[in-house]
Amino acid sequence: MARAKRRERWWAWAVAALVLGVAGTAGAAETALTAGQCLSCHANPITGTLASGEVLSLQVKPQELARSVHGGKLGCTDCHRDIRQMPHARRAFPDRRAYTLGLYEACKGCHFAEYTKTLDSVHFAQQARGDPRAPVCVDCHGAHNVSRPNRPRQHISQTCARCHQGIFEAYRASVHGKALVEEGNGDVPTCTDCHRSHNVEDPRTAGFKLRTPELCATCHRDKGRMAKYGLSTGVFDTYVRDFHGMTARLQREGKADPSAFTAVCTDCHGVHDIRPAKDPASSVMRANLAATCRRCHPGATENFPAAWLSHYEPSWRRTPLVYTVKVLYWIFIPFTIGGLLAHIGLDLWRVATNR
Repeated sequence: MARAKRRERWWAWAVAALVLGVAGTAGAAETALTAGQCLSCHANPITGTLASGEVLSLQVKPQELARSVHGGKLGCTDCHRDIRQMPHARRAFPDRRAYTLGLYEACKGCHFAEYTKTLDSVHFAQQARGDPRAPVCVDCHGAHNVSRPNRPRQHISQTCARCHQGIFEAYRASVHGKALVEEGNGDVPTCTDCHRSHNVEDPRTAGFKLRTPELCATCHRDKGRMAKYGLSTGVFDTYVRDFHGMTARLQREGKADPSAFTAVCTDCHGVHDIRPAKDPASSVMRANLAATCRRCHPGATENFPAAWLSHYEPSWRRTPLVYTVKVLYWIFIPFTIGGLLAHIGLDLWRVATNR
């Protein structure tokens, strides 16, 4: 026990060596507390009881603080700016959540750009409506144990899962989630690639939905990335040329009724539960495709999807009849236009020579 206490005290002073020093002056006669002074108490397992009866740990583990991205860069009073002396005054909070919400804005002192982005997020809107469950900085990044959010990359989706567990389970079973969570594959998207991190937009808005194709195209038009998995990079271009894609583009440009429904990638492939096209549970597998089409086209028959070429250009191997018609048009249209121009030219030449 004595050895453990000595080790804890050693860690306290080791961290103090990293982050100690004068954190700033509060005035000519007052000097800010050093990390060593703070850890002389807070490295120990001390607690406080809130008005709600909840017990709040006030312990700061020196090992976690040393490994934090702030270790060696910030002193305690850089964040706890209202504490300038020992012993310091107690602060009254009704419950644990009120404690978190009362202190999280300290982050904006250094990270003001990120803080201002959160003001436009769906999370801040939720908080503004009075929902205390809305996440703030420390809910995602931690407090004294702040680490880089993308190391490892799997940590991002696991952080979001604290509030969105059901969505995370669907994502983890998807083609993207399996590759990231189980294999550590960095090529696949995680939560913040689609939803962003600080300025998280409400995905239920029409604007977010209409931007979905460009969002998916960020990865699916990347030739180098798609070549690794034998996937076509033409999926976006073929989509924007068909009826659904043209409608979505016109709506984005304000040239079509924004209330009219148009199918985007997630309407067919799913949102968080996207599976490979050959997976029996995939919504775009051939056996399931008619049922997927019926979500928008209630009267669609089993042959309805056969009129669509998927995301592939017509080819002799895949669609010989359509490809043949396409080739004939390549020949027929230039021949017709060329013949028409030749006819007009000859007629003008005849008129000119007969004068």
